Amino acid sequence: MGWRQWWTAAGSRLAHLWRTSLQVRTVTITLALTGIAILVTGIYMSLSIANDLYQSRLDQALRDSSRATTAAQTTLNASDITGGDSVRNLLDSALRTASTSSSSRLIAAFRVPGQEPTFLAPADRLSPGLSGDVISKELRTAVQHGGTKQFYQSVKLVSASGSSDPGIVVGSQLTLPVVGHYELYIGYDLSDAESTLVFVQNTLLLAGLALILLIGAVTWVIVRFVVRPIRVAAQTSERLAAGDLAVRMPEKGEDVFTSLARSFNGMADSLQSQINQLATLSQLQQRFVSDVSHELRTPLTTIRLAGDVIYDQRESFPPATERTAELLHTQIERFDLLLSDLLEISRYDAGSVVLDPEPTNLVRLAEDAIDGMHTLAEQNGSELRLEAPGGYFEVGMDPRRIRRIVRNLLGNAIEHGEGKPVVVMVDSNESAVALSVRDYGLGMNQQEVNHVFDRFWRADPSRKRTIGGTGLGLAISLEDATLHSGWLQVWSAPGAGSCFRLTLPRVPGRGIASSPLPLPPEDAATAGDAGDRSGRSASPGDTTAGGTAAGGARASGDRGRPTDSEAVEKAEAEVHP
Repeated sequence: MGWRQWWTAAGSRLAHLWRTSLQVRTVTITLALTGIAILVTGIYMSLSIANDLYQSRLDQALRDSSRATTAAQTTLNASDITGGDSVRNLLDSALRTASTSSSSRLIAAFRVPGQEPTFLAPADRLSPGLSGDVISKELRTAVQHGGTKQFYQSVKLVSASGSSDPGIVVGSQLTLPVVGHYELYIGYDLSDAESTLVFVQNTLLLAGLALILLIGAVTWVIVRFVVRPIRVAAQTSERLAAGDLAVRMPEKGEDVFTSLARSFNGMADSLQSQINQLATLSQLQQRFVSDVSHELRTPLTTIRLAGDVIYDQRESFPPATERTAELLHTQIERFDLLLSDLLEISRYDAGSVVLDPEPTNLVRLAEDAIDGMHTLAEQNGSELRLEAPGGYFEVGMDPRRIRRIVRNLLGNAIEHGEGKPVVVMVDSNESAVALSVRDYGLGMNQQEVNHVFDRFWRADPSRKRTIGGTGLGLAISLEDATLHSGWLQVWSAPGAGSCFRLTLPRVPGRGIASSPLPLPPEDAATAGDAGDRSGRSASPGDTTAGGTAAGGARASGDRGRPTDSEAVEKAEAEVHP
């Protein structure tokens, strides 16, 4: 692993830790704010101490220089000059007096320029420590024109070892008898003040680091005590949400966390009681439906046998009685279908439905379903067509339940197709096999599409039904598709017909990457211009059903087909049973 990958992985781990740990965020923020506060305070204290040290040493240097200058001038004023040597000796004596009277041995003396030349004027004197550019031109100009005033400047003094130390040079004028005025400069070394400042700064730095670590440790301990009850509450709520209704938070002490635990436990007790009541009521309702359906089976069987006998002899009855026998036979069949659907729904509600999968060819199953519905299609004037570019292989499924879905979709398409063709398509890709039923009838608006899978719901209750449905067909079909980990989706538009699409995984238990059949269908752009398009998808465990694109290569033997349009994601209202 390279350095870049290592840093990327470390950054990802830190980001994950920052997002997931309240304790880490709290301690980090506390340390950052504390560090900023200590840094600002330390800088302020360091600057204040440095300024005080410098001002103190400056005042001391000015007093010392003033005293030394006065002593040197006093020596000059008390002298009695007789010759050139006496003048030179007098200057040396004055400089020695200045050096003795001050705490510095760095002294320089220069004759003020612009005076009348004289051979009696002593040469300039300069200590080695003040050589070079230590005494600036600006300072000399100020001293030359300042008379008896003192002037100072911060400088860098070069020590004997060659290092630079901070210092101050104070300048003033001396008046030498007969000769004139001289500039007197005294240098003061501030290295001792700098050492003191460095010591103070190091002390502040170490104290600040120690304080940050101490505050971080204290914050970690405090936050740990605070976060622990919150973590317990989060874990308890997760277990409660997972179905463990008996879990409770521990109640210890009398603080605010104990009040939180007490309130949480009270809420959990209330939820458990209500959930148990609802579960009991649901079980009673399911048992009632199941028991009633089973109990009605026996009298219904007897009524059906009697009805069949009457129906077989209807031709010998008068016309009115014959019509009554036909109506009785039709309603008994519908009643029997309704009981069968109620029993199936009750099994789904009770969670007792078990798949009986076996290898099944979806194309062959669709052909059988079309053959079975051929007579009904002819009666309604509809043509049933099968287009199967793919899907010619066996897939593990429960053929009885899938056949029931296909027959239900075909029956609805025939009844609402207005005598127009009904197209059944079968195709497959690398992850799924799909079947769609397309009609070109009345279609549905968005509100109707949103209820199409509801129990006992009909798009038009006043419409005459030719196959006597119960209103439970699509609801059961949705449950059958969900049981197979598949999708059952619908697109519809007023005046443009409808398209129902069933998508099943090629390998039972595996996810579906995308459906091989498009939804909306390919001809929706031309057939759906008359109205708004609507769609609804029922795709358990997948939030992008109907809107994903089929990726990758197709299975061998299957022709490629266009993938789903992005418009489905905008048009479809997803349902997750």
